[in-house]
Amino acid sequence: MRARIYQPAKTAMQSGTAKTKTWVLDYEPDSARVVDPLMGWTGSGDTQSQVRLRFDSKEAALAYAAEKGITADVVEPQGRKHNIRPRGYGENFATDRKGAWTH
Repeated sequence: MRARIYQPAKTAMQSGTAKTKTWVLDYEPDSARVVDPLMGWTGSGDTQSQVRLRFDSKEAALAYAAEKGITADVVEPQGRKHNIRPRGYGENFATDRKGAWTH
């Protein structure tokens, strides 16, 4: 079995970094998904693709994968560049703005 270990990114609905500190182990699907001809639903006989394990650290996830004999690919998280403006939020309402303020 193959699996992927990664740190999830924040969702579009989050402004903070909640639920992004843990590491996740997802199994890769063993079989392709099929479309049901009657209802049009997508399904699969692979139950491992429904399993998602969460760990506190990358080392714990790798130790679990090694213990169970799972070949795991680790995807390192990409760093986030902070958006820090020189004058901050007050710059939006400054009277000495150089450019036009449009919305």
